[in-house]
Amino acid sequence: MINATKNHIGKNTASRTTKTKATAQTVGRVCPLDAKTKGCRRNTERQNESSTDSHATHAFLKCSFLPKLKDTPSPQDEKKTGKMERDFYLSLSQLAEHYGIIPAPSKHLGFPYNIAFALEDIKKQLKIKIKNWEQIRLVQDKKKTYLLSEERYNTGATLYYIPIIPLYRLSKNPNYRQATQLLQSVCSYLYHIADVPYYRQQESYLCWMYEMISEWLIYDETDDTPEYLREIRQSVWIGDYMEQKIFNHQNLTRFKERINHFENRDSFETDCLLLACDALALYEMFPDASIYRNIQQDKRNTAHDDYDEDYHERTITMEKYVSFCADDKGILFQNLFDSVNAEFQECTEIEEPSTQKRFDGTPIETDILDFENSIFPLIERLIDILNSI
Repeated sequence: MINATKNHIGKNTASRTTKTKATAQTVGRVCPLDAKTKGCRRNTERQNESSTDSHATHAFLKCSFLPKLKDTPSPQDEKKTGKMERDFYLSLSQLAEHYGIIPAPSKHLGFPYNIAFALEDIKKQLKIKIKNWEQIRLVQDKKKTYLLSEERYNTGATLYYIPIIPLYRLSKNPNYRQATQLLQSVCSYLYHIADVPYYRQQESYLCWMYEMISEWLIYDETDDTPEYLREIRQSVWIGDYMEQKIFNHQNLTRFKERINHFENRDSFETDCLLLACDALALYEMFPDASIYRNIQQDKRNTAHDDYDEDYHERTITMEKYVSFCADDKGILFQNLFDSVNAEFQECTEIEEPSTQKRFDGTPIETDILDFENSIFPLIERLIDILNSI
């Protein structure tokens, strides 16, 4: 068995940005995206600073001054300002209660400095306290002013491609029959309930990619063509065979039974058992949750008449980076990996699970990203295990 390591883009954990270029490497399990996406991490190394010698004091440069306000605001302006402030502090109070934070005093600063100061203060607090917090916006519509908070699961510019051929190899080892059944139950949960795409399904992104790559390799004959053809044939017939296996609903109905009767004999089987237990617990806690449950559908309008082709061309949608695949080794996968990265280079956005909460006096959405905080690490662990076979 071999251990694989996960590679990240960028030199450190900096804030995300769009249009970041990086050189991708082939890795054994979870692969980094080589894309200009907001999910990629940017290089935060700075150039060496230089300046002319000076003995002058820089104290003045360290000071900041508030802009001067209009000396005599009109009664109409004062009325609008007063309503905006009242709405803002009502919204801030609702937000503070929801997240359990205590805003710093700001009313004494006067408009608009009080609002600017309060926003910066709660941003810092939410960034520290809320795991998936992404941003906060001050929204003004015709009726009121309120705060809108967004929480987002950061997928870390990762390809969650689950190889199925290693599971087939394991199924041929009689010593690991029970381990095979456990992993089939986990894959069946991801297939049926979590709605992870399968690469042999005609509508899936990877099915299209495999077909396109196969055509290239067949018509562009090289010394490696026989090996390409062997891997292509293997990806097809093993893919179809294993889809029938994990499609079987007995994998779900007997999930708990398989766990209860499992006897682990080594570290590999212990990993399989722990993974299966966590997958079953997640299934029982979120019996109908799919990986798309917190994808903003208003952006990805897939109705035929309103299909936003431009959005899907510029965005790495979730079905493109989460999927079952044939294998994560070999020259076929290397071509798949390179082709996916080449396409993602043209994208400027990455679609990630997110929720928005409006603090406008109405009941607050209770959706949080607990499911996403569990399902994506679970998929990574599954890829780890399959990669070690």
